This record gives sequence, C-alpha cells and structure tokens, in this order.
Amino acid sequence: MDQLLQHGLNALMLGGTYALLGIGLTLIFGIMKVVNFTHGELYAFGAYMMYALVMLLGVSFFVALPLAIALGVALGALLELVLLRRLRRADIDTTMLVMIGAWIALQNAEQLAWTGVAKSISTPFPAAPLVIGPVSVAWNRVFVLVVALILIGATYLLINRTKLGRAMRATFQDRDTAALMGVRIGNIHTATFALGSGLAAAAGALLGPVFVAYPSMGDLAAAKAFAVVILGGLGSIPGATLGGFILALVEELGAGYVSSGYRDAMGFLLIIVILLFRPTGLFARKERVG
Repeated sequence: MDQLLQHGLNALMLGGTYALLGIGLTLIFGIMKVVNFTHGELYAFGAYMMYALVMLLGVSFFVALPLAIALGVALGALLELVLLRRLRRADIDTTMLVMIGAWIALQNAEQLAWTGVAKSISTPFPAAPLVIGPVSVAWNRVFVLVVALILIGATYLLINRTKLGRAMRATFQDRDTAALMGVRIGNIHTATFALGSGLAAAAGALLGPVFVAYPSMGDLAAAKAFAVVILGGLGSIPGATLGGFILALVEELGAGYVSSGYRDAMGFLLIIVILLFRPTGLFARKERVG
C-alpha cells in the first residue's frame, strides 16, 4: 500500500505539467484547426530559457520562471504572425508541412545554440525531501505541482470568465458567425497560439530544473501532449487536465509494477485502447472549449 501511495503521489506531481501541455495543444487545434508540431520545441524552449536566465544571467529562480513563460508566449505569437497568418486560407496539408518545417528548424536552432550536452538547472529548494507519512517527495516537485495547478486554474478562468475567452469559445464553435458578430479572428488566432505556446513553455520551465534540458527533449513531450488530447477529448480543458493526470498515473503504475523501461509504452497502450473504444476521448464535449 505504501508503494501504491508513493506511485500515486509521483503521478500527481507529474500530471500537472502533462495537463499544461495538453491544454495548450487542445486550444490551438480546437480553435485554429492547426496541428502544432512545434509544441514540443516550445516546451524545450521554456527549459532552455530557465537555464539561460538562472545559470547564465544569474536571475532569481522565482523571477526567471514567469520570464521564461512570457518569452514562450512571445515566441508563439511570433510563429503565428510570421508563419500561420499568411496560411490561414491554405489547406491543412500545406499548414502541416510548414509546422513540421518549423519544428525541425527550432530543434536544430536549439542544437546549434546549446550543443547536444544536457544542461542542468539549479533550484533554491532543499535537497532533503518532504516526508508525509510513508511517502516522500522532492520540494521542487511540490513547487511544480502548485504552479501547474495555478496556471491551469488561471487558464480556465481566462477561457470562461473573460471577454477574450468568450471570443475564443465563439471562434471554436462557429468562426464565421463569430466574425459577423465583430470578433477579430486573426487576433484570436494569435492570442490562442501565444497562450498555448506559453503553457508548453511553462511545462518545460517547470520540468527543466527537475530533469535536464537537451535539444530533443521536446519530441517525447509533444507525443505526450497529443496523447493527453486524445485521452481528454478535443476542445475540453477539463478533459485535457484529467487526461494529463490519468496519463501520468498509468505511466507511473507501469514503471512501478511492470518495468521502468515500459513507462512511456504503458501510456501509449492506454491511448490505443481509448482509440478503439472511445475515439472521441474520455471527456469530449461537442462544440465547446472550456
């Protein structure tokens, strides 16, 4: 039982960042109908910005985190303005090829800028873990969960309680009608891609100090983001949130009770089962973002 509690706690710590990745991806695809192949590289970008700010520039860890997220938002807005805005009326095949090209370019730029050597990021948290009865957890992982939950809550409030969020939901449901009602679709697309990119960068900025930063770290993160979207159902922020925690739990139980080498395989096995029996996802909601 103690081992099960420990695995559950580990999954809880990791699930928040999976949820951030999934929410960002489901917003972009749901509203813009764009398969964002750069999502993983934006995750890596967040981790590298933490390294640059903390290790190279000496910025306080707690100041560097919001700065890294803000830089992720800015990069996402730039990608949308430079690449996607001019492709708004292009077919999906062309858009996918452009995004794949952007993914390759970003990953090679990271390789060129940071080399292939993994970068570790120091944190201000004590090395001794937090012990809660029979289980223990590192303080930096507690911080990751708390910040992830705050960001998830803030995103939910933005989508459901603000004018921008109402415009996003209207664009998701019927962009033509939304445009007739005065919604500036171009601006909504830019804001959506920037928000989704910022959430991906936030996940990288949070997990980079827990693990290490390296150029190809975004590949697996992107795969997990797509897995979370499949689990939760397209267009559902609560679904993406729950999907992130479910994926983390399945991976942790697979690593603990089967083999650590099968951690990622267990998660994707779950995806295959979901696609067979409920291809719309566990928590899909028709015509809705929120």
